[in-house]
Amino acid sequence: MTPPKISIITIVFNNVRDIEYTIQSVIQQTYTNVEYIVIDGLSTDGTLDIIERYRPHIDVLISERDKGIYDAMNKGLTHATGDYVLFLNSGDELFEAGTLAKIFDREDLADIYYGETKLIDEQRRVLGDRRHRVPASFSWKSFRFGMNVCHQAIYVKRSLAEPYDTQYRLSADIDWVIRAAKKAQKIVNVECYVAKYLVGGMSQQRHKQSLQERYRILKKYYGTVPNFINHGIIAFRLLLHRLKHGKTRD
Repeated sequence: MTPPKISIITIVFNNVRDIEYTIQSVIQQTYTNVEYIVIDGLSTDGTLDIIERYRPHIDVLISERDKGIYDAMNKGLTHATGDYVLFLNSGDELFEAGTLAKIFDREDLADIYYGETKLIDEQRRVLGDRRHRVPASFSWKSFRFGMNVCHQAIYVKRSLAEPYDTQYRLSADIDWVIRAAKKAQKIVNVECYVAKYLVGGMSQQRHKQSLQERYRILKKYYGTVPNFINHGIIAFRLLLHRLKHGKTRD
């Protein structure tokens, strides 16, 4: 049986500091049936020079202006030809060289695979786990309390992957995952760490706007009253977490 082809899509704009870590984590994979797509927003800080060093390992490279991160992600989806897609944005990494092999060297092909994530800082130091632990299993209803699986740790069958809704500027990923999960017949927890997520992204820098978008998205799927109650639970859990740990993690 031919192993599935994985399209990994990296979005980047003026991130000369971090892009090489992401690229290296992809090209060092022991799993070989990978299509690597890099969508650059016309960087001017030397990012493209680093990308060009690895050009032989990149199947598709597009460098042009876009209308935001989700517009760039949609460009990546348009060019993807793999059986599954993963979005691994600049600064994030696959957890280890054998990550893809752990996920896809199996016979029970699912619609969605997901796993755990470690948080890292700008010095690439591991900070620990996300505040939201991944559920043992999930459906589209599992996101009623927020994005409990990191976007960089979700592999979606390309046939289920619709374009991102670009009306959302910061939280379209949770809308995208919910839509894919609603169509999925089989979702598998791989029960291991699959990604390293660089903290301090745009959604954290513009946290209030991100939360407002998330509220609108979850209201759309789960209803006004349940969403209001669920956000009360989210706030209570966050308060408990802050009291216990003294700081928050995504």
